[in-house]
Amino acid sequence: MTASRYHEVYESWKRDPEAFWAKAAEAIDWDRKWDKVFAADEGVYGRWFSGALCNTCHNAVDRHVASGRADQPALIYDSPVTGTKRSYSYAEFKAEVVALAAVLQDQGVAKGDRVIIYMPMIPQAVFAMLACARLGAVHSVVFGGFAAKELATRIDDCAPKLVISASCGIEPGRVIAYKPLLDGAIEMARNKPEHCIIVQREQLGCELIAGRDIDYATSTEAAKAAGRDVPCVPVAATDPLYILYTSGTTGQPKGVIRDNGGHMVALKWSMDNQFGIEPGEVFWAASDVGWVVGHSYIVYAPLLHGCTTILFEGKPIGTPDAGTFWRVISEHGAVSLFTAPTAFRAIKKEDPKGEFIPKYDLSKFRTLFLAGERADPETVKWAEQRLGVPVIDHWWQTETGSPISQNPVGLGLLPVKYGSPGVPMPGYDVQILDDAGLPVPHGTLGNVVVKLPLPPGCLPTLWHADERFHQAYLNEFPGYYKTADAGYIDDEDYLFIMARTDDIINVAGHRLSTGAMEEVVAEHPDVAECAVVGIGDALKGQVPCGFVVLNSAATRDFQTIEKEVIALVRERIGAVAALKLVIAIKRLPKTRSGKVLRATMQKIADNEPWNMPATIDDPAILDEITAALQARGLGVAQSA
Repeated sequence: MTASRYHEVYESWKRDPEAFWAKAAEAIDWDRKWDKVFAADEGVYGRWFSGALCNTCHNAVDRHVASGRADQPALIYDSPVTGTKRSYSYAEFKAEVVALAAVLQDQGVAKGDRVIIYMPMIPQAVFAMLACARLGAVHSVVFGGFAAKELATRIDDCAPKLVISASCGIEPGRVIAYKPLLDGAIEMARNKPEHCIIVQREQLGCELIAGRDIDYATSTEAAKAAGRDVPCVPVAATDPLYILYTSGTTGQPKGVIRDNGGHMVALKWSMDNQFGIEPGEVFWAASDVGWVVGHSYIVYAPLLHGCTTILFEGKPIGTPDAGTFWRVISEHGAVSLFTAPTAFRAIKKEDPKGEFIPKYDLSKFRTLFLAGERADPETVKWAEQRLGVPVIDHWWQTETGSPISQNPVGLGLLPVKYGSPGVPMPGYDVQILDDAGLPVPHGTLGNVVVKLPLPPGCLPTLWHADERFHQAYLNEFPGYYKTADAGYIDDEDYLFIMARTDDIINVAGHRLSTGAMEEVVAEHPDVAECAVVGIGDALKGQVPCGFVVLNSAATRDFQTIEKEVIALVRERIGAVAALKLVIAIKRLPKTRSGKVLRATMQKIADNEPWNMPATIDDPAILDEITAALQARGLGVAQSA
């Protein structure tokens, strides 16, 4: 292992943040350089690269075509659910983006206009993002298949001039018709978009509404045939590139804004220094373009860095089996995979011995990155043992756009500490405060906060909601950004994220982390996945309840397994943990991005009113949870 330069680089940022980011910004093409690297008197807490002009599409596409990468693959589309594969060189990618930008331009889309992209995992979704960026328009990607009501709230909040969508999305075993959802959302919305551009998929077509709907293929082919050229429009570095609404919102959604300049600087820097990726290499983030990981590490970061990015339409298991990920890595020569721990738990459940792995040539594969939720040590160890490569947990948020803490591969790996997503990255002064806003000693659980200002690439505010931004993130701990996560920092400055602050439970006056209990429960050899939530108790206030999904190979009596799990938690954490109830379920309820819906599980267990989460992957799982709880004398049968 090469010696890490991390401490040297982190200290250089701390000594002079503006000089640090100005040097990083040299990797970006600017139409005009900045007046100030950081303008403390602008925006809510200051703005990065004030006065600069730039274009994200130019940096992600055009400059690579001009500098010798025209024939290199920019995007590989791999869709096991449709049996489709297609590779686009940077030159082909640019042609697709320019053609769509011409169509958008013909519909009156210009700098500052908003465009909603409501798409499945198809190349046209990525072309749409870059076409908006080319024109200086602001895109807002809404996860494909969101219910009409959720889409309508986002249409009303950002008032798009136009929507780009598709006739359908494909899930394993089912086709989801998007067009009725889109039409329903527009009918509900107060703000009516003028036009919709629709990709007709062969699996399920749709009727186009005359005068409003435009066929994607016909219109872009016409633009290509006419030889249309659409130059990149320079925008202010501080102008918004996109709005991304945080998952799980109800009522008025929170629109996270990402600017152009700081976003490019942060993502370009991260690819080399944090992820250890060279230009020209194949990078795969197995996420969805509707989430922040998809924005940052399927689309923008790999393209800004001159890499080949993989767009995957499928699941880690069942398309067709638990070897799907290894097939994609082998076939396309991916050097790194970035996915959620939940994907690996699913693979581990189906193939506990990793028997699919040796069937594929993974000789180019060198790093696995996990993020999106806590990576329990057992899953990390399983992946390390089976793959024989470093497994790097890291932690960040929709709001930050790139990792807050990580083990920085490009700077030389630090020793891995299981349960920790690494150390703070340059730009982030991470601290732990108690509820009164006072610092706590090393190793003490508290509120994870970041000292202001946030670095380039983070949200400068919420869309048309500065006051809400203050209330949600800045007011509780003045001078700091509130992450709403709970954790601690050890004596070597490793960060441990233990739970959302809502997931810290109070058992007879003891503040306990559900994440710490989950780590222990996951060590049991028969447990594939687990979640621990706090449920109401008349005597102790709250007590933990463990939900476990067993490995496919587990055959023993569950009462025995339950006793062993309870004993394991008592041994590792102590009697204070008070875990006395473990419930076997078939599946954990999750969002489509893989986050476990612990709050909903808790409400069902506590017999409280609950609403169906907008982002849930499969609503039927909550019925399974309800039935399992009722069998143990807990829970409620219906939602509010």
